[in-house]
Amino acid sequence: MKLAVLNIEGKETGKKVDLKDSIFGIVPNDHAIYLDVKHYMANTRQGTHKSKERAEVAGSTRKIKRQKGTGTARAGSIKNPLFRGGGRVFGPKPKDYNFKLNKKVKLLARKSALTYKAKNNGIMVLEDFSLQAPKTREFVDLRKNLKIDGKKSLLVLEKYDRNIALASRNLRESRITLVDNLNTYDIMNAGTLVFIESSLNKLQSKE
Repeated sequence: MKLAVLNIEGKETGKKVDLKDSIFGIVPNDHAIYLDVKHYMANTRQGTHKSKERAEVAGSTRKIKRQKGTGTARAGSIKNPLFRGGGRVFGPKPKDYNFKLNKKVKLLARKSALTYKAKNNGIMVLEDFSLQAPKTREFVDLRKNLKIDGKKSLLVLEKYDRNIALASRNLRESRITLVDNLNTYDIMNAGTLVFIESSLNKLQSKE
């Protein structure tokens, strides 16, 4: 598949790039995508949820009433989970949700996600550019020129650019990432994937 390289005005530069079939034209594996997205989201969970059990609740240890003669069941502690303010039975505890996922499965998932984006015309290639100052207005104008304003987009850079990062960080529907950090979740979550020419070359040279 060939894609035209655009400039920051959204016009074709006359150059075209070939998308490798080994990356953007494989047979997609939906289950690999599911596993990789699940793995990514599991890693983002803090797992710090915690509730106090019976032994951890503050309170007196004396019996709250006599054992016999009350006509009701025995009650030995105010910390009993049956009472208001008592401990919780089988409450949540701190937990690590991470699980192992093979590198080959992650690679297959990423290629599958890129293939879906290529088939759905969700990939654009932009010639290398830089902003002279971290101005959000300039980045908004760029998105309008590319006709992706108001849509979720992911800009893939070869290396970190401070001005671009600062100019785009206040835009809810726009995200940037480095090609080395490109993952399946970000690809699937974005409506349009915008590659800088150098980042696309780096991605295709690694495979």
